[in-house]
Amino acid sequence: MTIDSRILSGYRVIDCSIAMAGPFAAQRLGDLGADVVKVEPPRGEWQRFVAAGGAQGNQINVSFLSLNRNKRSVAVDLKSESGKQVVRDLVATADVFLQNYRPGVAARLGLDYDTLRELNPSLVYVSMSGYGEDGPYRDRPGQDLLLQAMSGAMLSAGRAGEPPTPAGQFLADAVTASAAFEAVLAALLHRERTGEGQLVTVNMLDALTTLQMQELSVHTVGGVAQERGSEPNAHVYIRAPYGVFATSDGYIALGFADLGTLGEVIGEPDFAGLDAEEHGWSHRDELYAKTAAALAHRTSAEWLDALLAAGIWAGPVYGYADLVDDPQVIHNGTFVEYDHPTEGHIKTPGFPYKFSRTPARIERGAPLTGEHTDEILAELGYSDERIHALSDEGVVTVRPVPVDAS
Repeated sequence: MTIDSRILSGYRVIDCSIAMAGPFAAQRLGDLGADVVKVEPPRGEWQRFVAAGGAQGNQINVSFLSLNRNKRSVAVDLKSESGKQVVRDLVATADVFLQNYRPGVAARLGLDYDTLRELNPSLVYVSMSGYGEDGPYRDRPGQDLLLQAMSGAMLSAGRAGEPPTPAGQFLADAVTASAAFEAVLAALLHRERTGEGQLVTVNMLDALTTLQMQELSVHTVGGVAQERGSEPNAHVYIRAPYGVFATSDGYIALGFADLGTLGEVIGEPDFAGLDAEEHGWSHRDELYAKTAAALAHRTSAEWLDALLAAGIWAGPVYGYADLVDDPQVIHNGTFVEYDHPTEGHIKTPGFPYKFSRTPARIERGAPLTGEHTDEILAELGYSDERIHALSDEGVVTVRPVPVDAS
């Protein structure tokens, strides 16, 4: 018999979350070996019917596929008393319960922390929200773009007077997922030491705000105003030249540079003798404009060779197709590949960490709706007759069903 040596092997997580932040956090726990049981409505979680980029699959769309590997699915109607009992029975066997219901919904379902800790005092209960469990914004929609806009970060880059540009990824969701994953591990460590479970709350607004530890401290402690200039500098709190610059055939990114050395490489004699710390702040727009004008006349490859040889921090600006084929990404094994029973061969980002003795791995791809309902209920001691009765009543789904949004 093979023993699972992964770090969270033997732990059970009940994942009652939807969309991205909650499922992503639960997936990370599954990647480390936890038995993640995804609780879905009888027809499946909302994300099964909404695909980013319109990327549909055969029976599972790409969005759901990417956020729900290493999970088993139990499909149950939480509007019924029998369905609530199924989840309560699951909670009694669990180490972690994770939900991102709108504030107040968990209590209405009888799945709030105070109720569930009566069933399982050692439970680590994670509640995720957009703005917090209470307060003036508790009922606002916790959507990624809205949180990015409120975080202040959009106004740290670009030109003054031009619209702010959102991040190119679902940043608020991803950062909140990482915060929840981190919090679960810390709470489990506390439980190992004390035997105590506890309530853990994570919200998207705080996650994005605390991510900007340095930037916001420059404002709140250093008193430096967040002022964009007339040129698209990549950050208001970093000296020029710093940003993305057009070349004759594309773009490159340029970080901190000794101005004299940079001037020699790009043929800008006015940079000679300038102090990077002094003039990099006082002449930000001028330095950016002159650097941009010089870089526009040669190719990205030519500039990268010259800049890197001079010890200047520079790098390519990639699209996704470039990233996937990059030699360092390939060397790192950043992407993983596996075969899914309905979606075929899958290539997707893997794990952001490596362990010498307990590596993360993919045991199963994203499940079909209710694919493991009968298996999981049997583990809880439900008889075949009871499982069939619950299925006949529409309380649970015990077989894979095609994803059909109609």
